[in-house]
Amino acid sequence: MSKFSLREAALHILDQIDKNQSYSNLLLNHAIKKFEISKKDTGLLTEITYGTIQRKMTLDYYLEPFLKKKVEGWVRNLLRLSLYQMLYLDRVPERAAIHEAVEIAKKKGHKGISGMVNGVLRSIQREGVRSVEEIQDPVIRISIETSHPEWLVKRWTAHFGLEKTKEMCEKNLIAPVQTARVNTSRISRQEALALLEQEGVEASESPIVPSGIRVKKGNIAHTSAYTDGFITVQDESSMLVAYALAPVPGESVLDMCAAPGGKTTHIAECLNNEGEVLAFDLHEHKIKLIKENADRLKLKNVKGEALDGRKLKERYPDKEFDRILVDAPCSGLGVLRRKPDIKYAKREQDLESLSSIQQELLHSAVNSLKKGGTLVYSTCTVDKEENEGTVKRFLGDHPEMSLTAPEHLPERIAGLAENNMLQIFPQDFDGDGFFIAVFKKSD
Repeated sequence: MSKFSLREAALHILDQIDKNQSYSNLLLNHAIKKFEISKKDTGLLTEITYGTIQRKMTLDYYLEPFLKKKVEGWVRNLLRLSLYQMLYLDRVPERAAIHEAVEIAKKKGHKGISGMVNGVLRSIQREGVRSVEEIQDPVIRISIETSHPEWLVKRWTAHFGLEKTKEMCEKNLIAPVQTARVNTSRISRQEALALLEQEGVEASESPIVPSGIRVKKGNIAHTSAYTDGFITVQDESSMLVAYALAPVPGESVLDMCAAPGGKTTHIAECLNNEGEVLAFDLHEHKIKLIKENADRLKLKNVKGEALDGRKLKERYPDKEFDRILVDAPCSGLGVLRRKPDIKYAKREQDLESLSSIQQELLHSAVNSLKKGGTLVYSTCTVDKEENEGTVKRFLGDHPEMSLTAPEHLPERIAGLAENNMLQIFPQDFDGDGFFIAVFKKSD
């Protein structure tokens, strides 16, 4: 075993998430550099790490009958990641997963721990794991089977029904396809696909978004087409926001919670590099990220500023915008495939505390929106309170605003809207869970 094996790196990431509530994607990138994981092993490290996090509750359910006493956190994580390989990865032989687990246990612990790890994993190899079908309560069964906290499954079931909730939870276990947006202010989609093909990337047109592409093989972030600003990595659901906002060249547009700038730059592209996009975020380093994105894409009409959107009138007392996007802070329950650790970190009360911030941002936006202007409220979550509940409260406070059908969405998407609101589920077309509402301000 090398000084730092990829399984030790995976264990390190899992332990850091538990100890520091750090984000798995940031830790993964750090671990690849720190432990000098080779390019050929990076894929397996990613799969083991994310897979173990995604299925943590299921793995614990399987492990429980074999654990006679409480074990330390790192030992449990070692058992989880080893069992994940045994149950879900065909390319890793069971004996290899068990052998490496025992070696890591010897290195990190003592003979007693390595013996226990060996005993537990060999017993599972011999006897198999218990079935989730033993669980009678359908909510608890979905919770354990798909590793989603019981409170969340219960909440989604109340909002969307058992069947839709089960579909969503199952979809959340599957890694998303990489998608990207073509910078159509500079290049056509066909030209972009041809450029990617020359660089060995297999990609095809998105069936959902006119400027979108789906990657079958390769990483577009490592291509010159990306570096030269012809494409941007972005989820298809997220791309729909600019279509709903429908900016017209020459207009003044505000993106109130803009970082890292995917929607900001899409709006700027829709403006054909004319007009102005003002992008706010609370943090200066995130504004720097937006500016770097705009520069890479050769967009000259983006201006970034570190500002709390709720203080808009203080900073710009007289300025009014044609269109405003409030892509609000939310629970992020629509992106669990990308950030699986979110589902364990969130608590139900966290969702309620977000509501007041969402309302304050919308209230601030209305005050700086021109008469006849368009306001779009979007979130990357799947929750009726955060989405429909926020819309209902907002309309109650602002009779000058009316909810309108999102007219400029691609045809296949427009049909998903209900009561003039669009709630996208991960299972709808393989995109992130997302919500979009469009408002008009009366003249």
